[in-house]
Amino acid sequence: MSFNRFGRVVSITTFGESHGPAIGCVIDGFPPGMEISAEEIRTAMLRRATGRSRHTSQRHEQEDVQILSGFFDGRTTGTPIALVVYNSDARSRDYSKISTRFRPGHADYTYHHKYGLRDWRGGGRSSARETAMRVAAGALAAKYLAQKFGIRITSWLGQLGEIVCDHQFVAESIDDNPFFCPDPACVPKLEDYMDALRKEGDSVGALVRARAEGVPPGWGAPVYAKLDSDLASAMMSINAVKGVEIGAGFESVAEKGTEHRDELTPTGFVGNHAGGVLGGISSGQPITLAVAFKPTSSLRLPGRTVDADGQPVEIVTTGRHDPCVGIRAVPIVEAMMALVLMDHFLLHRAQCGDVAPQTPRIE
Repeated sequence: MSFNRFGRVVSITTFGESHGPAIGCVIDGFPPGMEISAEEIRTAMLRRATGRSRHTSQRHEQEDVQILSGFFDGRTTGTPIALVVYNSDARSRDYSKISTRFRPGHADYTYHHKYGLRDWRGGGRSSARETAMRVAAGALAAKYLAQKFGIRITSWLGQLGEIVCDHQFVAESIDDNPFFCPDPACVPKLEDYMDALRKEGDSVGALVRARAEGVPPGWGAPVYAKLDSDLASAMMSINAVKGVEIGAGFESVAEKGTEHRDELTPTGFVGNHAGGVLGGISSGQPITLAVAFKPTSSLRLPGRTVDADGQPVEIVTTGRHDPCVGIRAVPIVEAMMALVLMDHFLLHRAQCGDVAPQTPRIE
């Protein structure tokens, strides 16, 4: 098993490498009848794309997505949806000098030991280029959830390095700056920080936050298909992720039970420390999560490593790389959240479609 498939009812299978001719995905199990266009999908992909500002990788891909199947007269047909994007700006020569050297902090060493060989051109299959197709698939899921339930998924940059980016939250500002920052006053500080970091040749980590509003109560399962565990698994599958929090997350350690337990009243929950999930099942409150991204490991600053013969060598990674991968990860987190929620809606409908609780819904 190579595990390139994600999801149970709606499944996403991605294919392709960073410097291969194309990347793509097959979406199976998507319901019929939803209107969508290639341009809508491309618009979502461009939010994640490189080269949108000086603060990300300067690789320029047009993301001209082609819909090969699963659509007719502008609507999904219920059959497998195949999407493909041809790579147009890969520069494999940037990696030729390190083809026999393992980049520290990358999957080079582990891929070598798993497969006995590796694609050294930009990381091959382990490159974040693969996530472009997750965003493409997520665009379909997000639109479906919005139309059917009014669900709104919002993601943003919560922290870059030591700079907290969401002291003030203006949702309309998230897409108005290259950082997906919800605090307009913080943007100049982020600009200065990233300019200095780029001159140093170093990188930094980031925290991405996401919230889904309008999710009905009842989605998920008590044990092996918990909504929060599936969300955490989906986030951990994204390149460079090193931590995931649901709701209060690690802050729960210092909280008292009287504070954390989110008491219920006839007019709603008192708090949302649980992040909208109780016992693995959605509560009807906003689902909230945070995702920690490590610093980029591809650096032009010299570092120590070994080559394919096990000999100590120095390595310098040239080419076009993100000083902070967490910036472009914002749309990826949003897409993965949409895909998990849509899968859980269909799972819930399959098992409990005729359940109609008499207890009124509270939020």
